[in-house]
Amino acid sequence: MPDAPGSYQFRDSEGRILYVGKAKSLRNRLNSYFGRRDRLASRTANMLDEAATVEWIQVANELEALLLEFSLIQEHHPRFNVDLKDDKSYPFLAVTVGDEWPRPMVTRGKRRRGVRYFGPYGHAGAIRETLDLVLRTFPARTCTDAKFREHQRLGRPCLLFHIEKCSGPCVGEITHEEYSGIVRDLLRFLDGDSDEVVARLRSEMAAAADAREFEAAARWRDRLTSVLQALEKQQMVTSRNEDLDVFGLAGDELEAAAQVFYVRRGRVVGRKGFVVDRAEHLERGQLVAEVLSAHYRDDPPRGVPREVLVPDDPEGRPLLARWLAGEREGPVTIRVPKRGDKRSLLETVTRNAAEEFVRHRMKRAADHNSRARALNELQQALSLPKAPLRIECFDMSHLQGTDYVGSMVVLEDGLPNKSEYRRFRIRHVDGNDDYAAMSEVLTRRLTAFLKERALPVDERPGRFSYPPQLLLVDGGKGQLGVAERVVADLGLADQIPVAALAKQFEEVFRPGSPDPISLERGSEALYLLQRIRDESHRFAVDYHRLLRSRRMTGSVLDGIPGLGPARRKRLVAAFGGVRAVQRASLDDLLALTWLPDAVAEAVHAAAHQSD
Repeated sequence: MPDAPGSYQFRDSEGRILYVGKAKSLRNRLNSYFGRRDRLASRTANMLDEAATVEWIQVANELEALLLEFSLIQEHHPRFNVDLKDDKSYPFLAVTVGDEWPRPMVTRGKRRRGVRYFGPYGHAGAIRETLDLVLRTFPARTCTDAKFREHQRLGRPCLLFHIEKCSGPCVGEITHEEYSGIVRDLLRFLDGDSDEVVARLRSEMAAAADAREFEAAARWRDRLTSVLQALEKQQMVTSRNEDLDVFGLAGDELEAAAQVFYVRRGRVVGRKGFVVDRAEHLERGQLVAEVLSAHYRDDPPRGVPREVLVPDDPEGRPLLARWLAGEREGPVTIRVPKRGDKRSLLETVTRNAAEEFVRHRMKRAADHNSRARALNELQQALSLPKAPLRIECFDMSHLQGTDYVGSMVVLEDGLPNKSEYRRFRIRHVDGNDDYAAMSEVLTRRLTAFLKERALPVDERPGRFSYPPQLLLVDGGKGQLGVAERVVADLGLADQIPVAALAKQFEEVFRPGSPDPISLERGSEALYLLQRIRDESHRFAVDYHRLLRSRRMTGSVLDGIPGLGPARRKRLVAAFGGVRAVQRASLDDLLALTWLPDAVAEAVHAAAHQSD
């Protein structure tokens, strides 16, 4: 191992990256993992138990090691690295600046191009109240694109225009240049630059009053009042117009809750909370460094400010400051405030983190403990080589042999991983044969796993890369026999344990035992198996219903060249239904000016092909 800076990666026997780290000296850092086991943190010991190899990449300096660590974590999402997990999707106030007529809206979830986001905020209600106030001053449209086009077609504005909360771009009541000015002012206000907006409103109100245009002056007064009321919700927290992020931490040896307040121009404009899963023992300075690294490498919603306040001096502070300065393209200071407004603000953020941690532990304590007990009980009851951290359950669904489908549902660490769920359409089974259908689904799933495993790690598509540590089928001895045979035929009998759960008496069957395995009623293990079995059944039935619905709602208009969804919808609306379209003559169809003659003839031919 070189005595040089770099990044190292622990991998399991399948080649998956378990943990990514960085070091000033790879030799010294890696050597610390191989001392006395009783001195290691429990999660670090667990990681080493699963690890089969360790690799490293040597670089020129510490900053390059930090950047390499970031890129590897973003690419592979290692299980044992510090992970920031939101316990909910925080709402943002977004403005669709990429639209011809931009609109503000409250949104959650993934970000989209052409949209500017402000927040996140703690409560969606607070954003909507603020938006409702500022719309009187910045009357931008808030309707959906479909609603906007509808009022364009009707030539009549909606109610929001009449109550002066929209400037009416849908009906030409405002020019594009004027509307762009409204949006610019709104963005400036949401960014925290409110002084200029307030000064301009006061000036307009005074000018209207001097000109004795008292109705106009009253409107400017109302707009000013709305802005001032919105500003009251963003009270100044620093004595100067500063941009900074403030981090607070609270937790124990296994988990920590973090809160970050985004302060722009002296006002809190958003906050975010997350839970940190501590994969190994970290000192306070190390934890702060990990939280900062994870937060800012994941595209922070408010960018990187000039100053970052933290509760403890982070490990490698100069290195982090250099990296953040590169991201901001300007100097960044990381410091622990000792007194004054900033110290009070940090204490407030830390109290929020402590409250969040208490809520998280109250919500997760029983659930976390029950999952751990369930996995341990399953390992013992089913004689598994290890606790089944990944369980896959398979179920079939059909209606008298039609729309035959299969489902694969995945639990990881006792929790559903919906991104790993898979659906299968049965291809090679005629009629009602659950055993053959189960055999097809299991063969396709495990064959895909073998194909991916044969590829280099970096070339695996990732759809079926991970083998289950317990393969569960819904059914009794018959379904178990199918699973056992498929696993054996593919040479995986000694790698993938199988079991079956019969619904009638909640009996669990394992290969080699004619009698069901007894799991206590009400036990965590049985409850876990019931949950995944019911989830797989729900997932299969939902897919079956979807396919059946598509088949039953198909019509004579399906598959006609040139008749897409929009044109078909318009055609049905014009005649008042599909049957009316079928009864229409060719002349009636050709009379539709928006329908090409060739498409009209194709529709008439399809409607009368059985005549």
